[in-house]
Amino acid sequence: MRSADARAMAVRALSPRLGSAPGAGLLDFRSGARLRELQRLIAELGAHEQREHDDQRALELHTAKDFIFSVLGMVQKLDQKLPVANEYLLLSGGVREGVVDMDLDELSVYARGTDYNVDFTLLVPALKLHDRNQPVTLDMRHSVPGHSWLSLRLFDEEANISLSHEGTVGRWKDCCTDTEPDVSGVNNYFFSPTLVSDWFHEAVGSVLRELGRKPQRGTPRVEKLEHSGTVTSIVLAAGGSRVLYDVVPVVSFKGWPAVAQGWLMENHFWDGKITEEEVISGFYLLPTCSPVGCKEKEWRLSFARSEVQLKKCISGGLMQAFQACKALISKLLLSRPKAVSPYHLRSLMLWACDRLPHTYLAQEDHSAHFLLGLLDDLQHCLVNKACPNYFIPQRNMLEHLSDSAAILHARRLSSVRSDPAEHLRSAIQCSSVSTTHLPQATPTTPSDSASDPTSDSSHDHRLAQKLQQLVTENPGKSISVFINPDDVTRPHFRIDDKFF
Repeated sequence: MRSADARAMAVRALSPRLGSAPGAGLLDFRSGARLRELQRLIAELGAHEQREHDDQRALELHTAKDFIFSVLGMVQKLDQKLPVANEYLLLSGGVREGVVDMDLDELSVYARGTDYNVDFTLLVPALKLHDRNQPVTLDMRHSVPGHSWLSLRLFDEEANISLSHEGTVGRWKDCCTDTEPDVSGVNNYFFSPTLVSDWFHEAVGSVLRELGRKPQRGTPRVEKLEHSGTVTSIVLAAGGSRVLYDVVPVVSFKGWPAVAQGWLMENHFWDGKITEEEVISGFYLLPTCSPVGCKEKEWRLSFARSEVQLKKCISGGLMQAFQACKALISKLLLSRPKAVSPYHLRSLMLWACDRLPHTYLAQEDHSAHFLLGLLDDLQHCLVNKACPNYFIPQRNMLEHLSDSAAILHARRLSSVRSDPAEHLRSAIQCSSVSTTHLPQATPTTPSDSASDPTSDSSHDHRLAQKLQQLVTENPGKSISVFINPDDVTRPHFRIDDKFF
């Protein structure tokens, strides 16, 4: 009790007073940088990163979004593998930005301003296991914490379908690895993340080739289709915009995994701000494995849907510091993606929210303190080779790191921490160049509204305004998307609790 009281007193002593901006004379002890100058540089970087989107750009994003959804609808019709009425999760930012917990070592390098203007991650459920009122238990006997194999028997048993009939196993048998009989002698069909992603990329490519044979006026042009690891990356040219979609086939579950039940028993920063039902509404399996796992069978648990909800409770100042910190470490630490990714930094931010008082983190004008703290936390993780996953703390996301790699990256990070102001100026310069010299895609020919009875320019304008509000006023927000492949003309957005 005495220790807890002492800790609380220390936090109050070290935390700046509410509403007090960093004074002109306050310095960072480590670097000697003036906190007010760091605050100004963070705000300037945020202004550059906050790319302007006018109505025309928003309409181009809407056009690209509709095209991607129509392609996925056609993929579903190829062999009926994907669910007919599916629910996608559209996240602002690509996989390389750390919006999901995937390894980046197999992904090609894409540069904003050179290869694309705007990037998104789209999680597409290949399978859905919903309507369960109990914790989901997965087969983790062969995996390290946070990873699992997936037997398709789970899906057919849920639907009371015999394995001998054309249920889930019948549709996906060609995307399963060698079967393994269980104790009762019944074969298990393990869903393979590599085979699923290979099938998905081939299916998307087949649809795009078919569309290319009969191009239509006003539709985006496919500039690039690439399969990197288990991610299908598509760059679309829509008007003057280049839009990158990192499309990832996943397995979608409603409910909460049994392995993360202990996390719910702890106190968290979001308690009382959002309901537990909102946080534990569902999770995913991502097609990526642990460093020691079997890549043909192992999936990784993802709580991307929960993270969307938790973002509501994170202050603007901390989010601004997080974005600045991500920009500072990107070039130094991502040269070897197996070591550190932006998702590690995202996890540290969530842990900080649990550790520090809300009254301290709610101070919008203290992003300089938050930036320096995130850098310190990341360096601490590298030195100790320990970065616990926020939802499954028993999973150490840096356990695979060698001592030499950890020390190398800690030293690189130390150079940033020693002069954060100079590295912020460099990041601002890079951001300014990428946003000022954006390559313009060749404009597509506008569709003839007079020949299209379903077109509605006023509807498009209203939707463009909504999309503009999404990308300019809600950076980092994520969208749940409901789609019927037989009708992609209607909007299917849900931003947090609002429908569009």
